[in-house]
Amino acid sequence: MVAARYSFDNDDPIAAGRHWLLAEVLDRFTVERLSELGDLTGARCLEVGAGGGSIAGWLADRAGPAGSVLATDINPRHLRGGGYAVLRHDLSTEPIPDQPWDLIHARLVLSHLPARADILARLAAALAPGGTLLIEEWVSAYRGLVLAAPDPAAAALVERYHDILVGQVLPGNGGDPAWGSSVHGAMLAAGLIGVSTEIRASAWSGGHAGALLIAANIEQLRTEFLAAGLSADELAELTRLANDPRLVIRGHFTYSTAGRR
Repeated sequence: MVAARYSFDNDDPIAAGRHWLLAEVLDRFTVERLSELGDLTGARCLEVGAGGGSIAGWLADRAGPAGSVLATDINPRHLRGGGYAVLRHDLSTEPIPDQPWDLIHARLVLSHLPARADILARLAAALAPGGTLLIEEWVSAYRGLVLAAPDPAAAALVERYHDILVGQVLPGNGGDPAWGSSVHGAMLAAGLIGVSTEIRASAWSGGHAGALLIAANIEQLRTEFLAAGLSADELAELTRLANDPRLVIRGHFTYSTAGRR
């Protein structure tokens, strides 16, 4: 069987910009959740699917010289190693490295991997006693994305784009845009305790990093959107709308779930 293609390849020229947009949208909430775990000085931290490395760098600052941070990615070309180690690693086929860990964090990673439930169980097993697993995922498989738009045609086009993204493109590449709501139960099934989930979302207007992800998605997944029936003119209009402050969309729900071993 041919493995599903990951939707957002780090070799794509748009990848670095995507990492920046995601950091702008998500880092504040992620840092808030990590800070709730207490003093991380001396902690052994694993940042899975580290992307652009913004959270790996933050963890390195908090863990300090007595701790360690390993940032992994299947394609780590955008990781610069600022105080943390970098490892090219395939989470789907390779063992969890250098276990056990005091903290394992993965953001917008497992929902893209078909073996996500098994991977979560392996991450939980790689924790040291008392260690914490923090999984953060978007739940985006919902309708009613548009809160305001320049006109009804623009609103309908953005909704159609979103339906195609979460209903065809991401699932076609092995992703599950609703899986974040299953993480809490999966952690309990893996034997973790003290499991907690916080959910956050906010509105994104055109020009905001969250809305600009529409343009990034179109640039990176153009072939898939064209195959799904969107025209080149419609993709150009969506890119324009992503920069139009008159467009306001509901941000994806971020499910941030933590559990302890």
